[in-house]
Amino acid sequence: MGGVYGALSDPTRRRILQLLRIRDMTAGELAARFDLSASTMSGHFNVLKEADLIQPTRNGTSITYRLNVTVLQEALLELLDMFRLEPRA
Repeated sequence: MGGVYGALSDPTRRRILQLLRIRDMTAGELAARFDLSASTMSGHFNVLKEADLIQPTRNGTSITYRLNVTVLQEALLELLDMFRLEPRA
């Protein structure tokens, strides 16, 4: 789970996840929302993929990313358990 927390530590990566919560998006659609170079965005995508927070699907030269909600849920539950916090109903 350590890779998940490292991935979540960056505000750009958290914003990418927020955008993917709304809908699946291509790498180009995501990159257009940030004032960052393509190589920097690629690095963020790689960190999120390695943490299994996003899942890519290649269609020709385009890559569409989708949020892997299961891993996010596991990380949040682990945090709640670590601090013995009860989720709000």
